[in-house]
Amino acid sequence: MPTPFAICRDGEPVPESLVGAVGAIGNFDGVHRGHQHLLRMAQGSGRPSAAVTFEPHPRTFFQPDRPLFRLTPEPVKLQIFEQLGLDGVFQRRFSGSLAALTAPGFVDLLARELQLSGVVIGHDFHFGRGREGNPARMAELCRERGLDCLVAPAIVEGTEPVSSSAIRAALEAGDIATANRLLGYRWFVQAQVRHGDKRGRELGYPTANMRLSDDCRLRHGIYAVRASVAGRPVDGVASFGRRPTFDNGAPLLEVHLFDFSGDLYGQILDVEFIGWIRGEERFDGIDALIAQMDRDSVEAKRMLAADTTVSMIG
Repeated sequence: MPTPFAICRDGEPVPESLVGAVGAIGNFDGVHRGHQHLLRMAQGSGRPSAAVTFEPHPRTFFQPDRPLFRLTPEPVKLQIFEQLGLDGVFQRRFSGSLAALTAPGFVDLLARELQLSGVVIGHDFHFGRGREGNPARMAELCRERGLDCLVAPAIVEGTEPVSSSAIRAALEAGDIATANRLLGYRWFVQAQVRHGDKRGRELGYPTANMRLSDDCRLRHGIYAVRASVAGRPVDGVASFGRRPTFDNGAPLLEVHLFDFSGDLYGQILDVEFIGWIRGEERFDGIDALIAQMDRDSVEAKRMLAADTTVSMIG
């Protein structure tokens, strides 16, 4: 029987399955192709493999007045780590005490508290108080403590490194194809289905309505999507935005699932994005809106049939 995926948070003893693990260290927002390269290096050691990551995101700690569009909030990030076949994750709270650790103090934490046998870091990794440590310093400190240290090169798309910032920019532009290519899988969100005004049902397009986090900067518009419903993938079309034809209210994700009927209220759904169809529009009448929704559904089905990108939701 395979060992269950282990999550070790602050103050918890290191699970037996993670003692002596090789830890890939980073914030891992997006768990994109560059991050995945680090994780594969940890997995290739022949020892247990784990991610060493931090919540909240350090930028949120240092700049609380600047909302950060999180590509993978904590539950989603953990789900992806497990999907990628890691043995577990060490999740540390990013706090003032952690930020104050010197570079040697940070490596002591890895060796003594987390009981790692080795680390994998990115080529541009900085650590310790005031970002005093760099990859060369990490290698030196690890050597002194008997830890292995591997440094991963940048993963480049065209002439630019794959980065969380580039993925955020693509999603803000509605460029799902680029975002998914940089991620190496279909970007997805996770949220609870809530009661709405039932307007979609009256239009012949019943929807599962979900409110995404306030920091989500996904471009408002219509998308081809796929949801995981009780472990089963179901194709659909979704609108994310303010519904300008009706109330121009708070942003809402409204997902119409093809060939599905059932009560989803209260359930947590994973919804992955396959492609951008069009921007959000205001229609003069219901008939024009329904006709456009019919066309959107046809286009969504075409995109879904053609897409071969990896799914992280099953």
